[in-house]
Amino acid sequence: MRISKKAQYGLTAMVHLACNKNKRAISIREISNIEGVPFAFLNQIFSVLERAGLVRGKHGANGGYFLAKSPNKISVLDIVRLLEEVNTVNCSACKKSKKCITKSVWRKVDDSVEKTLKSVKLSNLIK
Repeated sequence: MRISKKAQYGLTAMVHLACNKNKRAISIREISNIEGVPFAFLNQIFSVLERAGLVRGKHGANGGYFLAKSPNKISVLDIVRLLEEVNTVNCSACKKSKKCITKSVWRKVDDSVEKTLKSVKLSNLIK
C-alpha cells in the first residue's frame, strides 16, 4: 500500500498546526514554505480539511488556519481517510469479488492498517 503525496502533505500540515503552541492562525503560505509542500496543492488539501471540520480558517490580514479540535482527538486515520481511499485492493471493481478466495487477506490488511492509523493521534506526533 502506498500513501499518496496528498495524504502525506495533509498529515504534515496537520502536525505543523498541532505544534502551534501560541494557537495563532497559520497561513497556508507559511506552512508551504516551512514544510516544503507545494502551495496550490496545500490549498486544495486545506479546503478538504476545513469542510470536514478538522481545521478552521480565519480570514483577514492575520488569517490562516488552526486546528478545530484538540490534537488528541484527531487520528492519523481521520486525516488520511479524507484525502485518499484506505484500501489495499478495490474488490468492488473485480468480477470475482463474490467468489474471491483472497478477499479475506486484503480485508485483514485493511483492518490492520486502519487500526494502526486510528491508534496514532496528532498529539502522539508532536511530543
